[in-house]
Amino acid sequence: MGHFINVILPIPLEKSFTYAITKAEANFLQPGVRVSVPFGKTKIYTALVIDIHQNAPLVYDAKEIHQILDDTPIVTSQQLKHWQWISTYYMCSLGEVMRAALPNAFILESETVISKNDDVVINDADLKDDEFVVHEALHHQSSLKIQDLIAILDKKNVLPVIKRLLEKNAISIQEEIYEKYKPKLVRYVKLSTTFSSETALQELMLDLSRAPKQRDVVMTLFSISAQTRQPVKVTDLSAESDASTSIIKSLIDKGILEEYHIQTDRVQYDGDDNVDSKQLNAYQKIALDDVKKSFEIQNITLLHGVTSSGKTEIYVKLIEEQLNLNKQVLYLLPEIALTTQLVERLQIYFGEQVAVFHSKYSSNERVEVWNNVLTNSPKARVILGARSSVLLPFQNLGLVIVDEEHESSYKQFDPAPRYHARDTAIVLANIFRSKTLLGSATPSLESYYNAKQGKYGLVELNHRFNNVMMPDIELVDIKDKQKRKRMQGHFSDRLIEEMTETLKNKHQIILFQNRRGFSPIVECNTCGHSPQCPNCDVSLTFHQYRNQLRCHYCGYNTVMPKTCEACGSVEIDSKGFGTEQVEQEAKVLFPDHKVARMDLDTTRGKYGYEKIINALEQQEIDILVGTQMLTKGLDFRNVKLVGIMNADNMLNFPDFRANERSYQLMAQVSGRAGRTEERGKVLIQTYNPFHKILQQVSTNSYFEMFEEQLGERHVYKYPPIFRMIKITLKHKDYNKVNVGADWYARSLRTVFDQHVLGPEFPPVARIRNQYLKHILVKIPQKQSLGKTKEAITKINNSFLSVKDFRPIRVILNVDNY
Repeated sequence: MGHFINVILPIPLEKSFTYAITKAEANFLQPGVRVSVPFGKTKIYTALVIDIHQNAPLVYDAKEIHQILDDTPIVTSQQLKHWQWISTYYMCSLGEVMRAALPNAFILESETVISKNDDVVINDADLKDDEFVVHEALHHQSSLKIQDLIAILDKKNVLPVIKRLLEKNAISIQEEIYEKYKPKLVRYVKLSTTFSSETALQELMLDLSRAPKQRDVVMTLFSISAQTRQPVKVTDLSAESDASTSIIKSLIDKGILEEYHIQTDRVQYDGDDNVDSKQLNAYQKIALDDVKKSFEIQNITLLHGVTSSGKTEIYVKLIEEQLNLNKQVLYLLPEIALTTQLVERLQIYFGEQVAVFHSKYSSNERVEVWNNVLTNSPKARVILGARSSVLLPFQNLGLVIVDEEHESSYKQFDPAPRYHARDTAIVLANIFRSKTLLGSATPSLESYYNAKQGKYGLVELNHRFNNVMMPDIELVDIKDKQKRKRMQGHFSDRLIEEMTETLKNKHQIILFQNRRGFSPIVECNTCGHSPQCPNCDVSLTFHQYRNQLRCHYCGYNTVMPKTCEACGSVEIDSKGFGTEQVEQEAKVLFPDHKVARMDLDTTRGKYGYEKIINALEQQEIDILVGTQMLTKGLDFRNVKLVGIMNADNMLNFPDFRANERSYQLMAQVSGRAGRTEERGKVLIQTYNPFHKILQQVSTNSYFEMFEEQLGERHVYKYPPIFRMIKITLKHKDYNKVNVGADWYARSLRTVFDQHVLGPEFPPVARIRNQYLKHILVKIPQKQSLGKTKEAITKINNSFLSVKDFRPIRVILNVDNY
């Protein structure tokens, strides 16, 4: 009798694969340990053991493994159970789930590229022979593939060498390296202590008489510190003395001024100093008790609290309780880059115990968090993360919090597994028999429906913290304003009036426009030609700051033409408007104020977000123009006015969720206004002020919106009443996609009859030179989800076994919301 193991390989295979092992290895191995194995003719992969047994495979001779990579499992049994669920529910292979879950450094394979780590000086004497050979080779070549190493070392098994070199920090695995989140440091200056005596000071002033600007700076420093008796910020000093920061720098270089940093918290607490920030107000206390009561009978509870009602403080109390029981807490957020605010807030309470996990982390940092969670280390009791953190190896999970649960960024679209982090987190909590709390000011229809059906508990929190009033929302009819010639560019007279007032009172403004770039359509006035993207079916967007046309789908860009490419006319006009144009017009209307923009183009860099958010908090920006990035739970104290430039392009979107999403978006943007004593103001510009969604936003009637939208979903058979599976076919040949999609839909109709919609081309039917066609399968409530998926899998397999159809890429997307 031989000994065998079944392993998951990090590639999309339907089945697990069997390898042969020795008796000693069989005694040593456990599920969740990595082994390196040969696969195919030349490839080597890192595979994950899932079980150990004595049954030889029937179809093939089991190859032997190369070697064992771990002493103890790096994946837990609960995780394997969870992965299994993801793979079945979202119709993908275990290998794809494994690839999504494990940090890159854990999956070495023959395709991995390694390069020398220049930051670390390695002493050759510390390296073993084979390590030295690799290190030496990297001196001559900037990077090597694992295939190359096999040739250099003349042996198959090179993974352990790489592993050892990684541990010595001598090499790095190629991928994008991002820097870690940095605490916010503010620069302060003081006069150097050498000038504390009168005489020294007089001499200094004499010296500086030849440099009048530097002298002014020193004088200003005296007057500021005399008035405020507080440390002096470099920014304040340069503003007061009208001196550029370079003058201050030269004073520091001369040793006249000393600079020092104080770490400041991005979230300033506005209460009295003696109030412990953890004190809940009466409404929060009631809500907290309700949540706890609800948890006694329900596993999942929805906390529906209006914007700025202090949901985070309630979470903090619940987290505290779990930490006292020595349990781990998973806190999910839609966008980690925007929540540096929250990291700080939680670190004030829980310090070291907070670990952060998301895609902007470098490989080493992800491995570190992984190991800390796996060993249940005190450094990772509260995991704050984006969607991928549901895949971490929890040991003792006590509570899952999904904040802003309505956010569409919780759904992964590409590559597989196409999971929804909220639903996946609920299953994860279930495996640990623990509770899930979903929080949102504008819950998704699904979750609210589940709460109304009694599947989830429901707790409502209808008062803003400190009894701040809900913002006053006003709809501005721009059709009427245009008729009466009361518009300046895209600004109505009402908006300009309110903005002037707000700026006069030294408050800040946020303007929201859900389109980046300067203008979405460029059109020739003579012949009507509009430049299109060569790879996608969309018109190009004009970006003025680079004077180029860009495609927002594939990134194609070209210089803005001076004349029309079709007829040669010079009358090229731009229609529609994006954030860039709003920013420009705002600068013209308010030339004395600082205007900034926050969208995908301005936040590309590592600290893109932080820079803009800090500038807004330090009140260096008066008017911030942005896309939906602005809507994600940020907390700005001084914003009093929010302007939504055009509400219509969100509402008229061809998607059954357009109305729900628009409501959520506008309610969230409005929630950024007036979070302190004075009431905030929101102006929504629209061509159709009587649209029911706009009316519901302006009266803050979530429930009415819910009832109305739910009615429509009933009529048209959409979620949450029906489940949905979306099948997308992709290929560069238009006819192939058409023929394939027809065949696929016909086969589906034989099983599901009228519940199949399509095949249909989406609004943008070609992206990156690939044609797309969608088919929707709707699943009524009584129909078994499992059987439905089995039927689809069967059809999918027979589709892919047709030779002509094989090159077509088929994407199965379960619950594609």
